Amino acid sequence: MRRCGVQLVNFRAWSFKTVRRRNFLLFALIGGFSAFRSEAQNAWPARVSRFIVPFAPAGALDTPARMIAQRLGSDLGATFIVENRAGAGGAVGAQAVMQAPSDGSTFLFTSSSVAILPALQPNLGFDPRSDLLPVSLVCDVASVLLVRANSRFASVPQLVAEARSAPGRLTYGSGGTGSSNHLAGASFASMAGIELLHVPYRGTAQTLNALYAGDIDLMFAPTLDILGHVGEGGTLRPLGVSLPERLPALADVPAIAEFVPGYEASTWFGLAAPKKTPLEIVDKLNNEVNACLSDPKLLAQLADLGTIPISMSPADFGKLIADEIDKWAKVIKTANIKPE
Repeated sequence: MRRCGVQLVNFRAWSFKTVRRRNFLLFALIGGFSAFRSEAQNAWPARVSRFIVPFAPAGALDTPARMIAQRLGSDLGATFIVENRAGAGGAVGAQAVMQAPSDGSTFLFTSSSVAILPALQPNLGFDPRSDLLPVSLVCDVASVLLVRANSRFASVPQLVAEARSAPGRLTYGSGGTGSSNHLAGASFASMAGIELLHVPYRGTAQTLNALYAGDIDLMFAPTLDILGHVGEGGTLRPLGVSLPERLPALADVPAIAEFVPGYEASTWFGLAAPKKTPLEIVDKLNNEVNACLSDPKLLAQLADLGTIPISMSPADFGKLIADEIDKWAKVIKTANIKPE
């Protein structure tokens, strides 16, 4: 456990904010239109393709991965399955993809955790920038600042005021040291000018249980993990979302940035391939994923999960990954975060 009170680097580059907002508006505008696509599809390179999710089943990555896999299977006349390969903060799944055949049969459905790994694990043994081929960004996922439904805290300003009056007394949990939830909390503490005590757990589920039990005061969690626990009769109280704008799925919950100017912390989900995968396969899958993200029905399903779909080329996605690797390295160094 450690206290977080240092100045951290802002989580999201302006260019990525612009892309996300532009795409969010674009998808809203095209939501009433159906894409006309030819029923005749060239055979996909593999009869069965895998999306390896580098975390345990039932996590935040699973639902979007299965949505995209099901839609691609239908569009391409092939079978896409989701396979969970958890371990080492996502490194086990990433390495499994790197060692897989480069024939369009295996892809990594990952999160921004892949950009955190190089700085958090100096002996990682691979570099996502050179050992994986970026295919497509899928969506951006907000985190939510949560307390128990019966908590004395009813707002972000109230929580910040108490934290300032008693530095280091309030505790926040995360799914592990160096996880996106940990960094969201560390950034919040830094930008709000408060000290919070970090308590790491083994995953979001354990952290939620600790919050229910009163072992911690607050936590940050992805929208996909908590929407069923908030709202009327819910067991958790959301105080704020980590994106600059309010989310349609949590329209009554303010953005944390309304009280802590400039605060933003989110997780992106996307697809990558083994580095020797032919570019024509990468480009084709990118086109197919982007077509999925223009479908009003899928857009509505993703919005209901509190995610923001984003269409992006492989080159732009690769630049995002490289930029985020540099950014997270600065955040982790500044906060003096060490792997356990």
